Amino acid sequence: MIFPLLVFDMKVYNTSLVSCTVLHMDRNDYYGGESTSLNLIQLWKRFRGSDKPPAHLGSSREYNVDMIPKYIMANGALVRVLIHTNVTKYLSFKAVDGSFVYNRGKVHKVPATDMEALKSPLMGIFEKRRARKFFIYVQDYKESDPKTHEGMDLTRVTTRQLIAKYGLDDNTMDFIGHALALHRDDRYLDEPALDTVKRMKLYAESLARFAGGSPYIYPLYGLGELPQAFARLSAVYGGTYMLNKPECKVEFDEEGKVCGVTSEGETAKSKKVVCDPSYLPDKVRKVGKVARAIAIMSHPIPNTNDSHSVQVILPQKQLGRKSDMYLFCCSYSHNVAPKGKFIAFVSTEAETNHPETELKPGIDLLGPVDEIFFETYDRYEPANDPSLDNCFISTSYDPTTHFESTVVDVLNLYTLITGKVLDLNVDLNAASAAEEE
Repeated sequence: MIFPLLVFDMKVYNTSLVSCTVLHMDRNDYYGGESTSLNLIQLWKRFRGSDKPPAHLGSSREYNVDMIPKYIMANGALVRVLIHTNVTKYLSFKAVDGSFVYNRGKVHKVPATDMEALKSPLMGIFEKRRARKFFIYVQDYKESDPKTHEGMDLTRVTTRQLIAKYGLDDNTMDFIGHALALHRDDRYLDEPALDTVKRMKLYAESLARFAGGSPYIYPLYGLGELPQAFARLSAVYGGTYMLNKPECKVEFDEEGKVCGVTSEGETAKSKKVVCDPSYLPDKVRKVGKVARAIAIMSHPIPNTNDSHSVQVILPQKQLGRKSDMYLFCCSYSHNVAPKGKFIAFVSTEAETNHPETELKPGIDLLGPVDEIFFETYDRYEPANDPSLDNCFISTSYDPTTHFESTVVDVLNLYTLITGKVLDLNVDLNAASAAEEE
């Protein structure tokens, strides 16, 4: 059999190439690869080496613990991908209750509009007025309408210069840049302001899609539902899925181009391979390390309005760090734990070899925990030239608790593989499958 496109476990599964035959191989016996969701017994085996979790935590099968916890921006690119591929018919989503930011030692709701800016305790009275004017400018800004630009070319004006025009202080820009625009560091300040304005508008548009308190949505039963849904849809178009395939050795011809993949003595011939970095370690380079804590709790995160699902971003400056820290919490309301149980994650780009110490600022916000697990993993990015070897490698998952950076990577892969830019101009308002229950 000839497989022009051989796909291993990947962040998003391409089902648009219906003219190609797709074989998806996975060395694991479960869907999702790195981003799977585990039940309690699987979680215990992975971190404690035992298959007997304590009885007081409840039934194992009621847990769906994400290994790469991320929320989905309600008006973002991933929702458009889900609608474009029609995979939404296999999924159910629910809005996330809250979006918060850590500032000056406290957790605050992220203000996303001019009216919320006036009410936010993050700023003093005069700063609130300046912030309100800035939010109005962002809300009214239209790239195609120069009348909304107020004489500024945001492709040339830096974010720092835009901030100076409105007189916002560093504290205000800290939460705007990291919790609203979702920048991961402060390099954006000296880059064109258009990107930051677009990011802020996406946040506000996503927030407006639901009556809840955040711009995020999350699938019922956890993120492990995403790869399973794509596998179902792939099968409709003739794709084949093989779990529990050991080794998966990529084979190359005399010109250095991929020619197939071998597992258990059998080789599937292929002209292209798409995979995560673990399948081709000689063609990637290390770019960082993620530190993460996973906690099982019997209460919501304090100071988040008793939210059953919530994201808290801890900007780097607030912690004296080089990178942000992220806090993600979900619960039985999304069917990922038994009633009364909450699952929280704290993650960041590791700057030391001591995750327990490094993650302490985020862990301290959780309150009492029933159980806690720590892990670190290396992050990689491709170092090969796909035009030479036909190997298309995804970038490792970063510590962010939203999918924005991951989707960019996947869409770039799509363009590299097909030579086309995926058209995601869809009517989100018609996507009832992504609406809150």
